[in-house]
Amino acid sequence: MSVELNHTIIHARDNRESAEFFADLLGLEITSEWGPFIAVELSNEVTLDFATVPADRITPQHYAFLVSEDEFTAAYEKIKARGIEHWADPRRQQPGEINTNDGGRGVYFLDPSAHAMEIITVPYGGFPA
Repeated sequence: MSVELNHTIIHARDNRESAEFFADLLGLEITSEWGPFIAVELSNEVTLDFATVPADRITPQHYAFLVSEDEFTAAYEKIKARGIEHWADPRRQQPGEINTNDGGRGVYFLDPSAHAMEIITVPYGGFPA
């Protein structure tokens, strides 16, 4: 068996709010609730398990997601329609814009717990030839 990521826990101020924000934005489903976790499953069967923790214990993390062009368009339309602050770059120097790195499209934004989220249509370095 090869090594694969199965799940990761994402600390949140409110696990339901964060799971619903993420699932709705990317057209995904909340798949289960178990103990303190609310899970959102990605297309490769990896789950993001959102857990409520005290706000002072949340260390902002970065999560990047590779999406199709159609998924990017749909998510970006939601980002704009909801007035979600977003940037073309991780240093937040290009507000309200997207990037076209590696021939694709990408955007950075914060989730409700201030994690830096990124969606891209082409992986860094481009797709293998």
